[in-house]
Amino acid sequence: MKADRKSYPSVKFVSRYGAIIVLLGMLVARETLSQTSQTGAARPNNSTSYLLSANDLIKMSVFEENDLETTVRISSDGTVTFPLIGVVKVAGKTPQAAAGVIRDLYAKDYLVNPQVNLVVIEYAKRRFIILGQVQRPGTFDMPDRDSVNLLQAVGMAGGYTRIADPGKITVKRNSNGKEAVIKINGKRMASGEENSDFQVLPGDLITVGESLF
Repeated sequence: MKADRKSYPSVKFVSRYGAIIVLLGMLVARETLSQTSQTGAARPNNSTSYLLSANDLIKMSVFEENDLETTVRISSDGTVTFPLIGVVKVAGKTPQAAAGVIRDLYAKDYLVNPQVNLVVIEYAKRRFIILGQVQRPGTFDMPDRDSVNLLQAVGMAGGYTRIADPGKITVKRNSNGKEAVIKINGKRMASGEENSDFQVLPGDLITVGESLF
C-alpha cells in the first residue's frame, strides 16, 4: 500500500524549517555572547548588589498583611516611614538587606515570622562627577540597577589622558552632612595591588591628578 504523499511534509519544507531553527539559535547565542563580552557575564534582569538611594520609589509588602503595604519614595536623608514601626533608614542597603531590617522590626513587637518583600518601582537618577585628567570630564549617570567601581567610572569618562597620574585620584564624598576626602592609587588598583572594587556613590566628585613628568 502506497503512503499518501500529502500526509508528509516535503523534504524542502523540513529543510527550510530546520534552517530557520538553526538561524534563531545562532541569533540567541550571538546576543548572549555580546552581553557576556560587555559585562563579563550575561546581565541578569535584577542585580542583588544594587544599593537603595534617596528618591528611589519602593514598594514594601508583608505576606497576608495587606494593611501594611506601603509605596513610598525614599527621603533625602535615606529614610522611609512604615506603618507601626515608624522611620527606618534603608538607603545604602540592598533591597534584600532593607527587607531584612524591616522584617526584624515587625517581628520584634508586632508580627510572628513576617515575610517581607521590598522592590524598587522607580529608580532615582544617580550621578557622579569626574574631573581632571580624563578624556571626557563631566557628570555621568550611573546604571539603574548596577553599581559602578572607580575604574569603571574612569572608563565611562573615556579613560586617562596622556598626562594623567592614576596614582593621584581623590574622591570627595558627603556622608551624613560631612565632606570626606578619599585618596586612591588607581595605578595600584588596576594592577590588583589594592582593592579594585571601590564603589562610586551618587554625588561623588572624582578628580584624577596630573603627572609632574
